[in-house]
Parts: sequence; structure tokens; C-alpha cells
Amino acid sequence: MNNSVRAGRCRGEKLDQSKVGILAIGSHEERHGAALPPDTDAKLASYVAFEAAKRTGAKFLGVIYRSYELPGIDTGHHHTLDEITEELRTVLLQTKSSFDIGTVVLVNGHGGNIPLRERLPAIEAELWMRLIFNNTIIDLEGPHAGTEELSMAAAIGIADTSKLKEHTDFARHPEVGFVGLRDARRLYEWAERHALHVERTGVRVDLALGRKLLERAVIDVVNDIRGL
Repeated sequence: MNNSVRAGRCRGEKLDQSKVGILAIGSHEERHGAALPPDTDAKLASYVAFEAAKRTGAKFLGVIYRSYELPGIDTGHHHTLDEITEELRTVLLQTKSSFDIGTVVLVNGHGGNIPLRERLPAIEAELWMRLIFNNTIIDLEGPHAGTEELSMAAAIGIADTSKLKEHTDFARHPEVGFVGLRDARRLYEWAERHALHVERTGVRVDLALGRKLLERAVIDVVNDIRGL
């Protein structure tokens, strides 16, 4: 955290929201069934981050390219935790020098990125920045490429709903709900739970649900910023 942020907090002043950055993190090359593009996570995170920036006056900083995935989950091309950490550090350093931003909210749209949160204290100490990891999209979306994520994607216009039948062909698209990812289901209790849910209930598109979940995600990021 930089000196100006520290001084403001000591005086009980609220942080100038224009000195707050919002950065989306997601994934760009991850299989999401037939109805969703491989960069679904990046697009959802960018949408939420941009909407929150519009409502608060915070600076929208874009989206980083790299993403991490948990061991035993094969859904596409990802990177090492060191690689995503280094990209994040580089982007934050450029942000601080270009805009004098001392606080950045990270809007996460990819569950595999959650371990990055453990790296943030070291980056904060090195760069004298405050970092807030917002994981609301993941908390809301449920099974991978399932009803909630598909509905959010449809609400922002990136889902091809004509391919819904193919989307639920789990032999061709085992990543949907992790239904066909046997290793992941054995390794992670939550993956097994999600897969069973999708097997029982299927996948559908609900635009009202998608809009509701997106609005909840945006409001949560807005609250993170206004709470500063």
C-alpha cells in the first residue's frame, strides 16, 4: 500500500475511487462445451470488471492473458502459477507507474486461479499496493459450463444456444460439469458434487438467472471499491 493510501486511511478518509484499478483475470484457452467460447471466463470477468468501473469511476485495466489450473484437471491450455504471478506483477507495476494507482481489485472468472490469492501478500509488500481478490463469479457460477455459467454467458451475448443439445453430449464434451473428467472427480469432492448435479438436472439457459447473477457479481465488486 502506498503512502498516500496509508495517510488517507489514518485520517479516516475514503479512497479516491479514480485511484482504484479493476483488473479481470480469467482463462482464454479452456474448453467450455459446444455452446461457449474458450475465453468465456475472461469475457465474463471483463464484463463484470468493466461494469463495476463504470459505476464507480475506478479505472478498468483490462484482462491478463495467463491462467492457472488445479492439478488433475484437463480442460485446455493453462500456465504455471509462477507464470501468471509474474504477468500479474508486471501489469501491476506498469499500472502503478502509469496511473499512480495504489489499490487494485482483481475480478476472477476462472476457478483454477484461486491459488493465486496466496501469492498476493508478497506482491503487495513488494509493490506497496493493496490487492483485493474478488471471487464472486466463481462463487455464483456452479458447475463448469453448466446452467449458471451458460446463462451468464447468454446474458452478455457470447453463448450459442443453438448448440445446447451438443453441449450436453458428455462423451464429446466431458468438461461440461466435469461429468467426463474422471481424474478430477476422484481428486476433488466439489468436482464430483458438480458432476452429479449436472448428470441429474442437465444444463439449460435462463436469461433472467444469468442477468441476476451478473448483477450480483457487479454489485459485489462495487461494494469492494466503495468499502475502501
